[in-house]
Amino acid sequence: MRNHFRKIAKISLILVYLVIAAGAIVRMTGSGMGCPDWPKCFGYYIPPTEASQLTWQGNHHYKKGQVIIMDESLRVAKQDFTTSNAYTAAHWESYTKHAYALFNPWHTWIEFINRLFGALAGLATLVLAIASFRYWKEKKSITILSVLVVFAMGFQAWLGATVVYSVLEPAKITIHMVMALVIVAMLLYLIERTKEGGQHLLFDKHLYRLLFLAALLSLLQIIMGTQVRQFVDHQIDLVGESAKHLWLQNPTITFYVHRSFSILVVILNALIAYRISRESLGYQKIRWVMSLILLEIISGMAMYYFDFPFSSQPIHLILATFLFGTQFYLVLEVLNAKRSPKTL
Repeated sequence: MRNHFRKIAKISLILVYLVIAAGAIVRMTGSGMGCPDWPKCFGYYIPPTEASQLTWQGNHHYKKGQVIIMDESLRVAKQDFTTSNAYTAAHWESYTKHAYALFNPWHTWIEFINRLFGALAGLATLVLAIASFRYWKEKKSITILSVLVVFAMGFQAWLGATVVYSVLEPAKITIHMVMALVIVAMLLYLIERTKEGGQHLLFDKHLYRLLFLAALLSLLQIIMGTQVRQFVDHQIDLVGESAKHLWLQNPTITFYVHRSFSILVVILNALIAYRISRESLGYQKIRWVMSLILLEIISGMAMYYFDFPFSSQPIHLILATFLFGTQFYLVLEVLNAKRSPKTL
């Protein structure tokens, strides 16, 4: 199992990124309330596909917890029972978490797929934790962190539930996003710490500080980006989905700070790339960083100047999370190189 630990960690990382991508698509399509309850979806493990499945029916068997929509509200079955020809209120109770009671099959299944990826990622991290016990005698930190990843995934699932219960409160969406990046960082640490051999790299304390600052700046950019998205969502509610040219009309100060910080991101990472090249430090992943920054800028400009082309929003977010992950991994590589006697 130990020989496969790193592979399992990489699979877990891929699945977490798929969850992030699915979450971005959920946000783009407005599908966040596609499943108004949690962890089930309208009380089903496999969500409904037609509105008739959520309409009260006579002579129909309902199981405890199944949901119907009646009088623009959700009703939950109190126990297993079969209906008669008339609706009996005593068999049902009102859903009290929130008052959202709409059904859109596309939104429901997009949100369900998002949750499915989350469940697969959680299962992968559980397998990772089991595999990590092979490291207990010589690297207890690997086992401890692997177990913490499982708890972090559980906490992330709980955060997902609070997002639904709050009917997509923006602050909770932001916290949910940041927690996903924390899990990414934990998995990257496990991947780096269990690496054997590889290219020899030189430790440079100045590079370490610059890389740490760059990763922190990217994290702040992602947080501000979620706030900008909150403004865009509000504009969509006001002017409609077809008036894309008005989505960034009179934006908040956060938008201008977010846009201006992109210049700082480019300058800082260009300095990092220059230092790595000048000192021949060997950190090749800086090329990934510069490529991701270029694509991030292009997607941001496309949204602003071409009125949010299709899928530009989730692509912009996904690129930002890839950028943060790559920068954080570079930080870990520098720390790992610190064990080498060759330093600058």
